[in-house]
Amino acid sequence: MHRSLFITSALAALILPHEATAQQTDPATAASDVIVVTATKREQTLQEVPVAVSVVDAETIERNQIRDLLDLQTAVPSLRVDQLQSSANTNFIIRGFGNGANNAGIEPSVGVFIDGVYRSRSAAQISDLPNISRVEVLRGPQSTLFGKNASAGIISLITAEPAFVFGGNLDLSYGNYDAVVLRGDVTGPVSENLALSLAAGMNSRDGYIEDIGTGDDTNGRDRWYARGQALWLAREDLTFRLIADYDQIDEICCEATNVINGPTGAVITALGGTVVPEAPFGYVVANNFSSTNLIENYGVSLQADWDISDNLTLTSITAYREVHSEANQDSDFTSADLLSSNATQGEIKTFTQELRLATSFDGPLNGLIGAFFFTEDIEGGNQLTYGNDFRAYADFLSGGGIAQVEQQILGIPVGTFQQSGQGMFTQSTLENEAFTMFGQLDFDVSERLTLTAGVSYTEDEKDFALNVNSTDGFSALDLVAIGSQVVGQTVFSQQLATLFGIDPTDPTQVAFVANTFPTQFASVQAGSFQFGADNATNPAINPLLALQPLQFLPPFLNVPNAVEDGRTSDRDITYTLRASYDLSENVNLYASYATGFKASSINLGIDSRPSPDDFVPGSPVTNPPPSPIRDTGLALPNLTTGSRFAGPEEATVYEIGLKAQFDRLAFNLTVFDQVIDGFQSNIFNGTGFELRNSGRQSTFGVEFDTSIQLTDTFALNAAVTYLDPEFDRFVRSGLFDGNGNEIDLSGTTPPGIPAWAFVIGGSYVHELAHAQRLVASASYAWEDEVDIALNTPGLTREVEALNATVTWELNEALSLSAWGRNLTGDEYLISAFPAVAQAGSFSGYPSQPKTYGVQLRYRF
Repeated sequence: MHRSLFITSALAALILPHEATAQQTDPATAASDVIVVTATKREQTLQEVPVAVSVVDAETIERNQIRDLLDLQTAVPSLRVDQLQSSANTNFIIRGFGNGANNAGIEPSVGVFIDGVYRSRSAAQISDLPNISRVEVLRGPQSTLFGKNASAGIISLITAEPAFVFGGNLDLSYGNYDAVVLRGDVTGPVSENLALSLAAGMNSRDGYIEDIGTGDDTNGRDRWYARGQALWLAREDLTFRLIADYDQIDEICCEATNVINGPTGAVITALGGTVVPEAPFGYVVANNFSSTNLIENYGVSLQADWDISDNLTLTSITAYREVHSEANQDSDFTSADLLSSNATQGEIKTFTQELRLATSFDGPLNGLIGAFFFTEDIEGGNQLTYGNDFRAYADFLSGGGIAQVEQQILGIPVGTFQQSGQGMFTQSTLENEAFTMFGQLDFDVSERLTLTAGVSYTEDEKDFALNVNSTDGFSALDLVAIGSQVVGQTVFSQQLATLFGIDPTDPTQVAFVANTFPTQFASVQAGSFQFGADNATNPAINPLLALQPLQFLPPFLNVPNAVEDGRTSDRDITYTLRASYDLSENVNLYASYATGFKASSINLGIDSRPSPDDFVPGSPVTNPPPSPIRDTGLALPNLTTGSRFAGPEEATVYEIGLKAQFDRLAFNLTVFDQVIDGFQSNIFNGTGFELRNSGRQSTFGVEFDTSIQLTDTFALNAAVTYLDPEFDRFVRSGLFDGNGNEIDLSGTTPPGIPAWAFVIGGSYVHELAHAQRLVASASYAWEDEVDIALNTPGLTREVEALNATVTWELNEALSLSAWGRNLTGDEYLISAFPAVAQAGSFSGYPSQPKTYGVQLRYRF
């Protein structure tokens, strides 16, 4: 369908009743309330701000039981939030762009800010938060004002400040799976210049997936938080806001179910293991140990606002945060003891400082200028070890080939290789410093026309180190070289038997020929072994090559080394150009061009490999061409290429928007074309992750949201998004076909991004006697069917989720609600991936089933 038709369709959607992205607190005023946002780091109304921004307010969060950022996507169609292999592994995607979940060295493309403080990793972003005032989702590159890692967009959470009027809230919720959520907060003045607030809460729930291998339930909730704030009005022109918080997660999560049961499933069954085959929504799995997830996240921030004059304000935000995490997972997702551990530990310490000076003159020129400093230290570790059943599993797959290598070729005891406890052990560090200077200027050409120009300059430097030890001796074998010797010896023996008529297994006869015909003997020997070397890479001649796929954990070249210095240094200038025109007092039109930047990301995992510029793989017997690593004597057996890091992302977006607000109708329409050059893709291939720059990824899209006040008590809201993403250029994907050729993904569609998505809903208020009332609200989220795995047709997702709440407000203080999420019981896969070391099998993360409960809330 032609793109212009989609724009026409979006405009026609004005007549549709939908649930607006900018939710309102009361149906009686849903289209007329003024929503204040800080998307440009200055307070503006939603209609005034010439930025594609979605706003979800506190009332909507409460009514829809949005507990954390995972639930937020049900209100913002352009946003996807995927929780994958652990509680700390959460990926935020806006307009089809986003990454940075499973590796501490890979920074996200979507920046998350809480009260103006940048949260650098998902482990510091996903906890439950109290007293949310609103959530702003800024779509498209936001690097000009938000600096580091905003090439795809921003999620900004704003919490309520301490109040100078005593008050608070207490709410208790209970639902199925024994879900208990208890939250409370209190605020009030200490003096006429100082106000405090304290908040705490806990969120627990039994797991909804049964693990028949361990007897535990998994995918549960067990987390709590505490948060304190102080607001000090030091002077009439000087304000300080101090925030300290601590939260902890300790839960069994996150389970992948069997989606496609390939040929290895029978092998696991033969070993006595259990695979629950191809029933991803039976919510039953079989593991031999339960996963663990422990996250401690805490920090402190201080914001100072100084009104230097009536039209000049200086803002400073200083923050320090730490995240400590531990996780372990049965990553083969079977009850066979293939992997005895996949344990990770991480410690992240982050310091940020922002300074900005903003103006508010009556004249035509206004703007802001600022600087942002970021420093972060990361320490991590990983232990990936084989379990008791892995050797038997490998023997099945190799047809006993590993035992033959041990006994017949190497002459070592059978069972030496790939035993329980052998594996790969990793220690990593990363030090990152970044500095950004930014500024933006607004020029009111007339009462209706405003021109905006913004620019930022960023420097980002990283120093990293990886110390990895593989104790998997089999993966260290050069099967090309060993195979050439085996082939050469076989041919030599055949030649001796044919030319001299001797038994080549009889040392006496061989010695006789060698002494009697020394020249001919040496010539036959040299020719035979040359034949072996010449055919060492030919699978039809070298039988050992069939065992190479079982060399899962080859030796690792640590970094820094003589060739790789373990450093990246990036510089970039980004800018924004925008024109905003008031067609009337109710309608605003804007057009903008913006660029974005994300610095290099580092691969801190065991899949980190030298770049092709530094190393050419190959066994010495094949005489590979020179390369810096080989020339300095650093080449290791089975060392391959990949990436130590992915280079920077460069984003651009062209955008046209229309914003309108009338007494009973409000809507926003955005048409955009967004491109990221060098998008940092991180693809799982069944044995590891491939961190690669994709070359170029683009998305054309249309976004529309509206709210309609049908009566004084009945409001309808909606948001709809159309996205047309494409890998314009992705030659080196890191994925290979059955013939060993790397797959070129250029021209294909990135997985998991639906073409169409919308949210539709409404609210109704019914007044009762004695100042009581019933408030009913519901929303329905739908996503078009889409492939969810690269190069694997048939694995798709389509979302249809219904959420609803009915609240009985007994008075201004007390209310009782009944709520439900995914009331239709919709079942879909969040994502799918090749099963770990199980060729032909696929695993996937299933959606959360229907949840429901009641909530009692008391305000004072």
